[in-house]
Parts: sequence; C-alpha cells; structure tokens
Amino acid sequence: MRTSRVTLLSLAVLCAAALTGPAEATTAPRKSLVELREQGGFAGLDDRVRVYTDGCALLSRRTGPVVRRCLTASEWRGLRGALRNLRLGRSEAPPQGADFLAYGLTYQGRRVTRYTLPPSWRPVVDRLQRVLAKYQAPR
Repeated sequence: MRTSRVTLLSLAVLCAAALTGPAEATTAPRKSLVELREQGGFAGLDDRVRVYTDGCALLSRRTGPVVRRCLTASEWRGLRGALRNLRLGRSEAPPQGADFLAYGLTYQGRRVTRYTLPPSWRPVVDRLQRVLAKYQAPR
C-alpha cells in the first residue's frame, strides 16, 4: 500500500509539472536575459518583450494585457544565437522631427536606445518582434 501512495504522489507531481511546463514549475526569481522596447511614431507605439533566462517571456503592447509565454526550443536557440553576435554600442540622440521609432535593448545589464538599427541588432530585434506578433494580440 505504501508503494502505491508513493507512486501516485510521484505521478501527481509529474503531471503537474507537465501541465505547467518546466519553466513554470520553478519558483526561483527569474533573471532577465534581454528586453526590447519599441516606442514612438504617430500611433504612440509602446511594445515590450522581455525574455528571461528560463526561456519564457513577458509581452506587452500599449493597449491590451501583459502576456506570459514560453518560447519554443527553436525560438530559444535562434534568439541565443543572435545574442552572441549582438554589439550594443552607444545610444543615439533623438532625431529631429516626428514619427520616429525608438528601439531600446537591454542586455547584460546595459540599456541602449537607437533610432536606426545597426546590423548586429537586426537579428535580435526581428526575433523578438516575431515572438511578440505570435503570442500577443494585435495592436
């Protein structure tokens, strides 16, 4: 009888972990890996994607709820590969005029804002934008 209780308890724990996924099963504080924030334009864009070291992300737009989703293995591998080639550089001064988008990237404790995307930023920004489009409601 004791063995069956242990087996049932083990099965219950495994089922709970399978339902919540490995990232949700952990209770340790999450550490941010990278964050993209796009702001500006006439529409008042304010999109945010923060990916944590556990492979899950918080996604938000100016309107709508904050959504938490975990990246697929392919998305996670692609993002980490793109981050290996990322060179943050320095922030740019805001351009004169209106309707410009500001791209803010935070990575390895540094936050840099650009109005034009350097070549090493493009793969990271593209991947994070695709994650936002896939998991977050449209604007």
